[in-house]
Order: sequence, then structure tokens, then C-alpha cells
Amino acid sequence: MNAGALRRTLPGIGVAAVAALLAWGLHTLVPAVPLLTASVLLGMIVGQIPAFQRLAGGVLKPGLGVSSKRFMRLGIVLLGLKLSLVDIAGLGWVTLGTTVAIVVITFFVTLWFGQRIGLTGPQPLLIATGFSICGASAIGAMSGVVRAKDEDQATPVALVTLCGTLAIFILPALRGPLGLSADEFGHWVGASVHDVGQVVATAQIAGTSALAVAVVVKLTRVLMLAPMVAVAATIERRRLDAVAAEAAASAAAAASASADGGAAGSVAVDAPPRPPIVPLFVAGFIAAVLIRTFVPLPEAVLDAADTVQTAFLAMALFALGAAIRVKTLVTTGWRALVVGLVSWVVIAVLSLVAVHLS
Repeated sequence: MNAGALRRTLPGIGVAAVAALLAWGLHTLVPAVPLLTASVLLGMIVGQIPAFQRLAGGVLKPGLGVSSKRFMRLGIVLLGLKLSLVDIAGLGWVTLGTTVAIVVITFFVTLWFGQRIGLTGPQPLLIATGFSICGASAIGAMSGVVRAKDEDQATPVALVTLCGTLAIFILPALRGPLGLSADEFGHWVGASVHDVGQVVATAQIAGTSALAVAVVVKLTRVLMLAPMVAVAATIERRRLDAVAAEAAASAAAAASASADGGAAGSVAVDAPPRPPIVPLFVAGFIAAVLIRTFVPLPEAVLDAADTVQTAFLAMALFALGAAIRVKTLVTTGWRALVVGLVSWVVIAVLSLVAVHLS
């Protein structure tokens, strides 16, 4: 990025940074509101203001784009430093197996239902990814593979934010009627709530024991991000190969017909760029997990990485939230809303079953 391009990104990055600070202030005043959730909500609020919409489409656009894409990926890399394979192995094979099964089943049920109900483009895939793995961070990671635009990500991000926020209030209210102990409640929260911050906000109500279980189970779901993205990248590569082959065949047929008509010629076909099977930021995420597992890092380093990671994700989620248009979501996004609610119920029920099996 040259100096001129960098200068053009500064206004948007600056606005995203200020928004992240405001979200942090709100979280400090009201700890029940996770910082990243506050970032999305703040973006959604200012995104409805016509004056801001004009700025977002003009002078702020380059910086908001950098925030929603590059900062998201950097945040995902640093998220790996929260994960220790030793902690995950400590869950036991039953809990580990059921957690993986919950992610896979929720993903494919949501993807299938989204396609059946008529969602188009990358939305079914992004909603399935967000609800099954780790909310908006997973949506950002998958978007990098399928090259989804900010507007494609907006509705899935809004839905996981909505359902994750509702979970903070609904799941604790259900703990008593369901007869869950503190550890069982933590397991349920970690296996079913989307964003890490939302998991913390929900589980801490039942105490430190529930919070510890919830975080480890949740981070086990986060670990599924790498293989799920790799599988999606492989499928996307095959799809693009098929598109390229079909285009080449059509071009060859056109060239043959042109030659038969007496005018020789050839038609060049540019193959669409294929995503790497393991995107660079996903490789960075895996490397961070391995470092966290095998390298004894000082607590100060982990705390600093956590702060930077949260700042990157807060800025990214504000930028994505600012792309959400509530009017459009209400008038045309009812199918996505139905898919999101169904996915939320599916993962909550599956997680409750897993709690009783463990």
C-alpha cells in the first residue's frame, strides 16, 4: 500500500478506532454488554444515519474496508493465542466429540435450510458458519474465502449479534427450569452461544466454574474454524475450476464456429482466481494455536495480544455493522431471519443434549 492509498484509509480507520473506544466505554459501564456486540450495535446505529451513509460511501470507504477485512483477519490470527490444545484435550473425548458434532451438524443443517428457503449468494454459507462456529469472526474468515462483499456479510453479522445478545438474557432464565448445575450450564453456553464475548457475558452469571467450562468449550468450537474454512476453500476452488472449464469450452466452440464461417480467430479466457486451500490468515491462526500450546508465553504478552485482538475485531465489527441497513433487512431479510432463528434453536437443542451425554 503506497503512501497515497494509506492516507485515504486514515479517516475510515480513525472513525472505526473511535467507535471501538466508545464500545469499550459502554462495556465498562455495562459489563453485561460484550464489547464486540457493542461495536456491531454502534455500527448498525450510525449506519442508519443518511449523513454517515454518504461519508461511508465516500471519504470513509477505504478505511472502513481495511477495518472490515484486514483488521478482521489480524484479529482472527491473534484469536489463536487464546487456544491451548492441552486445555481442549482436558475436556475429555465425549465432550470434545459432541462439540465437534454440534458444529458440523449445525453448519450443514443451516446451510441446507438456507438454500431450501431461497437465500442466494454466500448468505447461507455465512449464516451457517457464524451460528455454528464463532459468530462474526467466523463470518469474516469465511467471507475471505468466498470473496463476499461487506453487504453480503451485513445480514449474517446482524443475525448472530441479535441471537447472541438474546442468549445473554434467555439462557440464564432457562437454567433453573432445566435443572442445570453450574458446570452443565457453562457447557451449554459454550457449545451454543456464538461470540466469545457473549459466552463470557452469559456464563459468568452462574459463577467462575461455569465461566471456565464455557470458555474452554467455546474455544474448542473456535478451533473448528480452520478445517471448516479449508473445506470451503477446496469446494470454492473446484467450483471455480468448473466455471473456468465451462467458459473455456464455450470459447472453443465459439472459435470453432467462427473458423467454420471463414473468419479464423481465438478467444482467450481468463480463469477466475482461486482461493488458497488454507488462506494465509487461517495458517496464522493455526500457528498461533501451536505457539500458545507449546511455547510458554509470559502473561503480559498474552494480555497485550488479547487487547490488540479485541481492538482489531471491534473496529472490524463496527465497519461491518455500519454496512447494515435495517430497513432493507426488515423488508427483504425475513428469510435470513428465519434461517438464523432456526439455526439458533438447533444449536441450543443439540448442545443441551450434549450436556446430558457428557
